[in-house]
Order: sequence, then structure tokens, then C-alpha cells
Amino acid sequence: MGYYVHEVNTNTTSASDEVEDNSSASFLYDREGNRKYLTRAERNAFLAAAAHMSPEVQTFCLTLAYTGARISEILALTPKRIDTSARIVIIESLKKRKRGIYRAVPVPWELIIELERVHSIEAARLHPEQAKQRIWRFCRTAAWKWVKACLHNAGIVGPPATPKGLRHAFGVETLQSGVPINLVKKWLGHARLETTEVYTNAVGNEEQMIAKRFWQTFDRED
Repeated sequence: MGYYVHEVNTNTTSASDEVEDNSSASFLYDREGNRKYLTRAERNAFLAAAAHMSPEVQTFCLTLAYTGARISEILALTPKRIDTSARIVIIESLKKRKRGIYRAVPVPWELIIELERVHSIEAARLHPEQAKQRIWRFCRTAAWKWVKACLHNAGIVGPPATPKGLRHAFGVETLQSGVPINLVKKWLGHARLETTEVYTNAVGNEEQMIAKRFWQTFDRED
């Protein structure tokens, strides 16, 4: 499977890439009003672009998109934390003050199949040493570069084109798909419900349809 990389500036990997606060403006829009999360179409384009990357980069990008986890949390995954039969990825919440706090995130079969195909997860889980070794061996800076390259190849530019944009997209899409907010909070590893509630401020399909009906009524009356 071929892949290609554009030159990407990775100097923006500052603390702001990992910091989350309770401001909906900082979560979903920047100070100039630019959207910071990927739309469903952009997320699908990212997944399609990932298919043209190397197998290891592809599985990393898929896992990042399907779990809503942070780059550092995905890099910390080991085979023993991939429950293939239950389709669950067990993520250590590295933002917590104490280590050893885990959350289980359900993932689609597509991801499990790719992880098994590329990394032989089941065989690794049975091996005492391999089960505890990291699945992806590249460093955080390299992982950040690969994700940015994949976003670039998907034609996604501007504020949404960051690993955090994928995490925000996960929060927005799960809520808009009807997943209960307490589950979204758990999957994202948020300490407070107020943090998860910020994602309800994104304009979803239902709100778009309501607005469409309103404008259709307005046009008829006009």
C-alpha cells in the first residue's frame, strides 16, 4: 500500500494541542470564528486518505478517528488493551492526575480487522512480552506529522486540520448520532460533564433541517 507525505510544519505541537477548557469558543471555534472540528464529510475524507498511507500509519489514523482519543493515548496502546472479541479499545486516560485510570471505547469491526491484519493483535496478546509492547513505535512528533499529512492529503486545511480536530469531530458526531452524553463523556475521558456538553453547541443535521423548514416557510410567505 503506497503512501506519500507533504512537508508539514509541526512546530504547533504546543501545550495548547492537549489543553481542554470549558469554553465552547476554544473547543469548537477559534478567536476569529473559524471551525476547529472536522465535519462528517471531512472525517470521511480523512479516513479515505488514510487508506493510501503505510499500513502502520493507516491503523494509527483509524484508531485515532474511531476512538476520539489523544495522540499520546493511542501511542500508549498495547495488544493486551485491544479486546478483539468485544470490539473494545481500552485506553489509559493520560490526562488524569493518577495513572492507571482506563476507559473502554467500542469500535467498529473495520478497525478490529485492520488492527489484526497489520499488527497480528491476537497472536501478540498471547505472547507475554509482545502483549505489553506498544503497537506503534514512532514518537509523538512523528505521529503528529503523519496525521497532519493525512489531513493535508484529504484536502483539509485551516483550524480543523489537527489531531485535536479529529477528537472534536468524534465528540460532535457521537452526540449528533444520538449517543447519550454520559457515554460520550466516558469515551472521551472527560472529568466533568460540562466539558462534554460543549459539543452540543455544534450545528447538526437536525438543526439544519429545522432551519431549512423555516426558510422554506419564509419563502412561501414572501
